[in-house]
Amino acid sequence: MIMDARPQIGQFVKVLRGKDEESYAVILAIIDERFVMIADGHKRRFDQPKKKNVLHLELQPAISPEVSSSLQETGRVTNAKLRYAIQKFAHAKGE
Repeated sequence: MIMDARPQIGQFVKVLRGKDEESYAVILAIIDERFVMIADGHKRRFDQPKKKNVLHLELQPAISPEVSSSLQETGRVTNAKLRYAIQKFAHAKGE
C-alpha cells in the first residue's frame, strides 16, 4: 500500500517533539494542512487527544485497520484498542 505524504486517520506516527517524544500514537483527526489530533490510549486518551504539528511527527507507513474502521463506524475508538494497535505495530517493527 503506497502511503500518501499527507496524514490519514488511523495512521501510526512517531512523535519527534515534546514530552511524548519517541513514542508512537495514532492519528484520530485531521484539523488542517499542519495539525492533527493524536492519541495513544495511554497517556493521551481518546477523549483528550493531543493537537500536534505534522512537522513534529514522523508518519509511519502503516494504518491501523481496527482504529480507522472503528472511527468510521462509530466516530470513536476505545483506549484499549488504541493501546493494542500501537503495541502490535511497535512489536512488528521490533521495538
